[in-house]
Amino acid sequence: MTAVFPDVGVTVHDAVEARRILARSMPGPLGLPPVGEVADRLIPGPEGAPEIPVRVYRPQEKEDGQEPAPGAATPPAAATAPASVPTVVFFHGGGWVLGSLDSHDATARALCRASGAVIVSVGYRLAPEARFPEPVHDAYAAVCWAERNIAELGGDPGALLVAGDSAGGNLATVCTLIARERGGPCIAHQSLIYPATDPAARTESRRLNGEGYFLTETAMLWFGAQYFGPDADLSHPWAAPLRADLAGLPPAHVVTAGCDPLCDEGRAYAERLRRAGVPVTEAHFPGMFHGFLGAGSLLPDAADAMAGLGKVIASTASHRKIGGNTGGSEG
Repeated sequence: MTAVFPDVGVTVHDAVEARRILARSMPGPLGLPPVGEVADRLIPGPEGAPEIPVRVYRPQEKEDGQEPAPGAATPPAAATAPASVPTVVFFHGGGWVLGSLDSHDATARALCRASGAVIVSVGYRLAPEARFPEPVHDAYAAVCWAERNIAELGGDPGALLVAGDSAGGNLATVCTLIARERGGPCIAHQSLIYPATDPAARTESRRLNGEGYFLTETAMLWFGAQYFGPDADLSHPWAAPLRADLAGLPPAHVVTAGCDPLCDEGRAYAERLRRAGVPVTEAHFPGMFHGFLGAGSLLPDAADAMAGLGKVIASTASHRKIGGNTGGSEG
């Protein structure tokens, strides 16, 4: 992964060039996990902003009309999504600078298959062209759109979720803060995959894992400079949800990797949620690195993490809701 990823902050300093390098390294469409239906569309952006591209993934149905069990393989034939399934608004990672609908296509497909949910992957604006908080506004606009159109999407009105990896995990949890402040949409759950929760953090995992494990401290500093610019308040809750008041947020599932610079702030966020009375489950994989979920079937831990995400997401549907305030750990 390091060999094909742009060496941002060292030999690559221009965001456009970094995106060009990343696009050349992405695999072709052959072998992508099949789902029921995939559709690209444009949705309204925030007031005065451009439309937002999204990619909607609908799950397959079994031949008997029943939705597939969470984590189970599904047949390749396309089908209409079953009624009353969760709807997940998904935000890709990439330091708010890189990443796209295409870079996370395989991940979104795998999440759709594992959960039996409708996945709305969001192509929010990227920095430095759109700096903080513009991507936040795009993310929240996408969640609002999903709520307004949940019947068309085939989703359960009581099971609207947000999810994201890395910078996308940051945007996902910030959407829950804004939804709480503004009285909606009602978000049932947040699934956070090695989320960035405090850009100014000085943690032990950043010290120990800042070199040699794909995501580096140098890259994180470069990403932060592109996204926040020179004047942003890094303690603002929309920048650092770890520093926010977390009471009243939706339940969370937090995936972390032991060799990830962001490990400690992801685990700290889960603990702070728990202390605020928010139900939390955790899936911690001590031997894994930042971005490991994208390795799919190549890594057993990645498959386990995806299966766990699928089960948690599926459980939010009205006919499957689970309760309790106990935390757990996998891996």
